[in-house]
Amino acid sequence: MRAILILLVLVGLAVGGTAYYKTYGSAEAPVAFRTVAVKRGDLPATITATGTVEPEEIVDVGAQVTGMIHELGKDPTDPNKDIDYGSKVHLGTVLAHIDDTLYQAQVDQAKANLANVQANLLQLQAHCDQTKQEWERAEKLLPTKAIADTDYDLDVANYKQAVAAVEVGKAAIDQAKASLKTAQANLDYCTIKSPIEGVIIDRRVNVGQTVVSSLSASSLALLAKDLRRIQVWASVNEADIGRIKPGTPVTFTVDAFPSDTFQGKVEQIRLNAQMTQNVVTYTVVVATDNADLKLLPYLTANLSFQVDFRHDVLLVPNAALRWKPKPAQVAPELRAKVTPLLTAAKGNGKGPSAGQSADSTKKPPSAGAAQPAKDQEHNRVWVKDGDFVRPVAVQVGISDGVTTEISGDKISEGMDVVIGEIHKDSNTDDTTNPFAPTFGKGGAKAK
Repeated sequence: MRAILILLVLVGLAVGGTAYYKTYGSAEAPVAFRTVAVKRGDLPATITATGTVEPEEIVDVGAQVTGMIHELGKDPTDPNKDIDYGSKVHLGTVLAHIDDTLYQAQVDQAKANLANVQANLLQLQAHCDQTKQEWERAEKLLPTKAIADTDYDLDVANYKQAVAAVEVGKAAIDQAKASLKTAQANLDYCTIKSPIEGVIIDRRVNVGQTVVSSLSASSLALLAKDLRRIQVWASVNEADIGRIKPGTPVTFTVDAFPSDTFQGKVEQIRLNAQMTQNVVTYTVVVATDNADLKLLPYLTANLSFQVDFRHDVLLVPNAALRWKPKPAQVAPELRAKVTPLLTAAKGNGKGPSAGQSADSTKKPPSAGAAQPAKDQEHNRVWVKDGDFVRPVAVQVGISDGVTTEISGDKISEGMDVVIGEIHKDSNTDDTTNPFAPTFGKGGAKAK
């Protein structure tokens, strides 16, 4: 009897414990909804990209003859110094001298050759005059038969040959002059001068170095024409290039001056696309003013193209469009209607990611890109209704990657929309974050 009584007590305790656990232990911790107010303001829609600061015009100065660098030119700002990196040069400033010994000898040889052919021409002209006189005498004697016909024909032939020889002599002079001109040009090429007014951003030779000119000119220096006018070459993804037009406003920053924001405009969209690992990008040229010479060539720039702008519109954080309640959190009178939508949304795994508007398209744009609303499943926000929430249908506009434009008859400025949950017993913030890992009620999800 005593054993039966003990058994009954144990069974009672087990049943009571199970009931207590089901009633209290398995109950979800109470939660509070985290809300933010719908605000009104301006919203720029931007496309972000990275690029490189480039001089507006670069000239690569090369050597057109082969030889050893004899000396460098003098810096125009300090005649006691040779030109170097950063030297400001003018049009015609001497950059370097190549040893001209060989080329000077070729000029002297060409001059001597010209003098020789000019002297030969004088001899040919004298011979031509002599044959002409003989021919004229033969003309006078021929009617009187004082000269044989064969002698007359010989005088005529001699004269014509002399005239032809004079022409050959004149052609030889032209050829000698051309050879002299070529030799003189090669000699002049030994003195390398700046073709523009600008700044030397790269000096590539030293005194004593031999430069060889073959199919392409050897590079001696790289000159930037005017660093007060500078460009930024940005690589833009093919998904975004259609929304960028010449004249589009651009802001950008560089790591060298993180607190400064620079302004520019799209000047050119180059059509020679580049493909890297199956990603197609286009080069967009952004023009900017650099009057203070603050921007240096080849700095890395982070650009933001303003492709759209909304003035005085309703704005909510993107988290308000991503957050979805549990069916039990929906107002009871709406639960039956809303639960199938929530179940479908959870099953298909759809939802906007950070950097996109709440209505993603198939091909995700770059961070902050504006996208039109297409997916009506996500076009709602949730507002508090006592201890529950209720949906409010909205039309989604553009997004800057953090905030999204919304509109609708039932949404107004100042209305509180839910962006997450806070568990009252642990103060755990359950705000939707697409980059955060997913945890269960008891901690990290078991693997």
